[in-house]
Amino acid sequence: MTASFVAGRVSENAKTPREPHNKAVDGLDGAIGLAPIALSFIFMENDNSTTRVIQSLRALVDSAAPGTRLPSVRELQKLHRVSPLTVRHAMAPLIFEGLIEARPGQGTFVRTRVTLATRPEDRAWQSVVLGAGRPRSEDLMDLIALPAADAIPLSCGYLPLELQATGALTAALSRASRRPAIWDRMDIGGQETLRQWFAKELHPSIAPNDVLICPGSQAALATTFRALAQPGDAILMESPTYIGALAAAHAAGLRLVPVPTDNEGVRPELLEEALRESGARVFYCQPRHANPTGTVLRATRRVAVLDAVTRAGAFLIEDDWARDLDLEGSTPAPLAASDPDGHVIYIRSLTKPAAAGLRIAALIARGAVRARLKAYRTTDDFFVAGPLQEAALQLVSSPSWARHLRAMRAELRIRRDALVAAIRQTLPAVALTAIPNGGFHLWVKLPDGLSDKDIARAALQRGVVVSPGSHWYPAEAPAPSLRLTFAAAPPEALLRGVSLLAAVLDRASR
Repeated sequence: MTASFVAGRVSENAKTPREPHNKAVDGLDGAIGLAPIALSFIFMENDNSTTRVIQSLRALVDSAAPGTRLPSVRELQKLHRVSPLTVRHAMAPLIFEGLIEARPGQGTFVRTRVTLATRPEDRAWQSVVLGAGRPRSEDLMDLIALPAADAIPLSCGYLPLELQATGALTAALSRASRRPAIWDRMDIGGQETLRQWFAKELHPSIAPNDVLICPGSQAALATTFRALAQPGDAILMESPTYIGALAAAHAAGLRLVPVPTDNEGVRPELLEEALRESGARVFYCQPRHANPTGTVLRATRRVAVLDAVTRAGAFLIEDDWARDLDLEGSTPAPLAASDPDGHVIYIRSLTKPAAAGLRIAALIARGAVRARLKAYRTTDDFFVAGPLQEAALQLVSSPSWARHLRAMRAELRIRRDALVAAIRQTLPAVALTAIPNGGFHLWVKLPDGLSDKDIARAALQRGVVVSPGSHWYPAEAPAPSLRLTFAAAPPEALLRGVSLLAAVLDRASR
């Protein structure tokens, strides 16, 4: 049924004066297909007369059997005291929806309704096509899911709204918006001045061309894993380590080989053994305030770790997610700053210290590997949106950035100390592995015999969000543990959360 046919039928029967000219429907008479009819209906939808006729037609269609002949245009025109044009526009949406049809020389009829859901839905075939799933994303999705409004977040990977740099970001975005060029195509590697800032922050030897701007560190990790290893290859991971890295490595089809850590970071002798036995040429590492444990790679181990990677001819992916989250003095410089030969691929994000929505990270690499990474980044998304890059640059280059970092760190220290005190006072059976001097998280060991997953589920039922430690291991967890976050709630909420968690543990221990 075409719009031109409907228009022609109405024109043949029209005897009353034509309604005032309406440009919105000017092309309807000569239009072909249903889309112009729908557009015409949108423009006329608020007309009272048209709406009245539509409602009348819908009532007729609802009460009539398929194939019933509807009143003619002339009959509808007289019945509702409207013009042929109004009748035509009233019929248009019903024709578009497939409720009525016009048959040349016969009239307009109620169409036979087709019900799509005539049998139970069956999507089981998708499992056969998809096969075995590689991504280990369930744990990650649980981790980043927004908690209930009334829940106490003792597990969260981002700053809460009150600690984010929202004021500074608003001002930065306003300044960025005054530059029309930011809406144009960007360099694949990223905005030049922003790359310069990241390079200078790492080491004077780093060139801006060594920097690739990515939409967050998760994207940088995913790109790096796929670029450096083929499906089935081994990749070494600290154990425990970041869930997002585990998920990205699984999605790339890699074989995860755990390397144990302790309170001083990864153990170099075990790293060297793992490199030798597995044949892996990639090692993922968090030397600063590792997520989830909060540990910092001890200064005396740094040289040994780099030596092991160098002797193996391997790459070390340094995830410096907590670069801006030192709470007590400063930690050692990144490993990449001591690597002239390009073994270390460095990732730093602005998301954690600024705001969850500032998805800006730097991926820094030197040598041929940078070209490989750039090629993979190009196929992922061409380039990061210019307004976001410019806003990030405006933020980090303004005096408000340093003020924000000072205020954020001061509040994080208060919250960390409050959570530590609450655990020591209320959870005597739980062992704190260390008091971190940066980051967001505490790592606690539960009494033997408890299930960290069961504890997490029970805590959630009481309105407390915690993360089971077993989710953070590349392989089996050696003991039950929890990752607790001090960043996402004020001290009084942290105290309430620990009290509720104590009740859960007490019930589970009986």
